[in-house]
Amino acid sequence: MDEQYEVIVLGTGLKECILSGLLSVDGVKVLHMDRNDYYGGESTSLYLNQLWKKFRGEEKAPEHLGASRDYNVDMMPKFMMGNGKLVRTLIHTDVTKYLSFKAVDGSYVFVKGKVQKVPVTPMEAMKSNLMGIFEKRRAGKFFGYVQDYDEKDPKTHNGMDLTKLTTKELIAKFGLDDNTIDFIGHAIALHTNDQHLHQPALDTVMRMKLYAESLARFQGSSPYIYPLYGLGELPQAFARLSAVYGGTYMLNKPDCTVEFDEEGKVTGVTSEGETAKCKKVVCDPSYLPNKVNKIGRVARAIAIMSHPIPNTNDSHSVQVIIPQKQLARQSDMYVFCCSYSHNVAPKGKFIAFVSTDAETDNPQTELKAGIDLLGPVDEIFFDMYDRYEPVNEPASDNCFISTSYDATTHFETTVADVLNMYTLITGKQLDLSVDLSAASAAEE
Repeated sequence: MDEQYEVIVLGTGLKECILSGLLSVDGVKVLHMDRNDYYGGESTSLYLNQLWKKFRGEEKAPEHLGASRDYNVDMMPKFMMGNGKLVRTLIHTDVTKYLSFKAVDGSYVFVKGKVQKVPVTPMEAMKSNLMGIFEKRRAGKFFGYVQDYDEKDPKTHNGMDLTKLTTKELIAKFGLDDNTIDFIGHAIALHTNDQHLHQPALDTVMRMKLYAESLARFQGSSPYIYPLYGLGELPQAFARLSAVYGGTYMLNKPDCTVEFDEEGKVTGVTSEGETAKCKKVVCDPSYLPNKVNKIGRVARAIAIMSHPIPNTNDSHSVQVIIPQKQLARQSDMYVFCCSYSHNVAPKGKFIAFVSTDAETDNPQTELKAGIDLLGPVDEIFFDMYDRYEPVNEPASDNCFISTSYDATTHFETTVADVLNMYTLITGKQLDLSVDLSAASAAEE
């Protein structure tokens, strides 16, 4: 261990594993360490017995739930946009050869007290139960405008400059009502709050285009994909990639202490009396608690069920987004469901998550609206965890710290953090202009 590295990565969460893989592919000499004896950190996947131990201590899981190892319960479950940046990162690094994916069955939104399929094309808008006949026509025109919009072709802009026009001003031109604005902003553009309404409309339009492109790519009923056996496969796939390119891995390394010189710059990491020297450290917030601030908490419920979520067309995998206004909350609520069809549970069993930014100290009460959508559950666990973000200056101390995982059940915010960190560490942008047809071998 007593040798020189360019970068030491601490923690094997998904963000850290993606970064160590990207850096190794770039030819950077990387040492990757974790205090745990397993991959994944906070974003690990648990067998049923591990899940029981985490939430119920010494109590044993009931036999009727099936074999422990038939479960892969993700602690930070998130679906990937089929045409999104994470998929492009997987293809860019060739990690797809270690993974198999399957499309997610459904994308839904909770509006006016009902779970409804998210419409995204003019044709779907006309069929949707979300809107009355006149609203359908207006929404169809708006979706048509978004579908035809080409940033490089002014003829498609209808005389509007979306870098100056706000989202609210753009939507006003199509006369859409508040419920329509709600599901477009939160369930299609995947904004986590309403700030986008007062910001340039270009971002929302490009997010809507990404959703539509992802939907078209899989010819399915949702824009999302998910790995077989769950997200726990991803950190290990990137770890494998890093090792192929010369990265060194050390698990079960307790008390990893980051060392600094008199100027406050990183010099290395010490564990078990040995110090590995390095120029930069990449880590999750738990390794440098004095360089992060708490920014909130996430409340979540994990349920094991014997049926799909009602009103989702019997979907074996589905996301339901409940926009904040529908519940008079400050933040959206997310419902995630996966099942044996993605090999994360035994046949006939479904795993559901309900999550949101905590606004109280009582997750059972706070998550009730999402839990009520699940129908009867076999078992349910409640949890709250703190979220942190870095407050250090990486240019001064050479420490690059990820932000804690948020409540969303899609990867768009997670990938944005990874790509931003990559640029801070390397000084360059990751080129994600890859041919997505190259991923066909990884799709089922």
